[in-house]
Amino acid sequence: MALLTPLTLDEARALGTAYGLEISVIEPLALGSVNSNFRLTTEDGALYFARLYEEQALAGAEGELRLLQALAAEGVPVAGPLETKDGRSVIEHRGKPFALFPWVEGDWLCLRRVEEHHCRAVGEALARVHLATPRVGPLPVGRFRPEDMLARLDALPRDASERLAPDVRRIRDRYAVYVSRRDAALPSGICHGDLFRDNVLFRGDRVAALLDFESVSFGSFVYDVAVTVLAWCYRDALIPELARALGSGYARVRRPTGAELAALDVEAALACLRFATTRITDFELRRAPNAPPGRDYRRFLQRLAAVERGALEPLREALGT
Repeated sequence: MALLTPLTLDEARALGTAYGLEISVIEPLALGSVNSNFRLTTEDGALYFARLYEEQALAGAEGELRLLQALAAEGVPVAGPLETKDGRSVIEHRGKPFALFPWVEGDWLCLRRVEEHHCRAVGEALARVHLATPRVGPLPVGRFRPEDMLARLDALPRDASERLAPDVRRIRDRYAVYVSRRDAALPSGICHGDLFRDNVLFRGDRVAALLDFESVSFGSFVYDVAVTVLAWCYRDALIPELARALGSGYARVRRPTGAELAALDVEAALACLRFATTRITDFELRRAPNAPPGRDYRRFLQRLAAVERGALEPLREALGT
């Protein structure tokens, strides 16, 4: 879990003054893999979520927060950013963008707690994000395109490149196959790109908030659906009932086109290759010698093999009915 930049109580208090808040308690949060996150408590007991962006530049963070404001205006369950006393949604700390959000009460679901009605609600919420595309401004091209992932593999240290050579070669080979099959004309727009279970808060059976739009980009909708299904509906294998529920929830709000249904396996394979690559560069390379793997990249190679065996057919059927 990421906590790359510490934040002292004195620093949090200084940042809080920009928002007119008196911070009394700071709690680091072991959430996500990219940014540093904190829970702040004010003197009057109010709770806030604070984020230091570790990879995004100021302009990128500002773009994400403008998107959140637009989605909130469209009724999508997101937590919009707070503004400082002088009207800014982002300030800087140690040269990194800093943003503050209202604390949203809710639960993250471990995989064993996920049931069909949860997946149905997630599918509906994701479809609403996609339908909001015409209401938002230009979207970034994203940082996780195939060419970006191949560049990461090119930059692997020599020892890691040799140690992981069979898997790296497999990833490269499969990228070549699936990039050549990709349909560039698929319906596209807002692509969350990272709607894992730790990026959705539930309050009871209802989605309280979709979180972490840090990876948002202009991308194909069916790719976003594939990412979400691979995160929510897969344990040791894809769980057909959960995949059907997520697909039916999505199709209830937005009906995919025939081209999207045909492209599902290709887009899902590219999603698997992306996360296999980022787990190599963000986790495997940081793993101490003899330490057990944390977020094991091999799990997404297993998902890739499942996709190639036709595991997503229940999802395709649900999306098309």
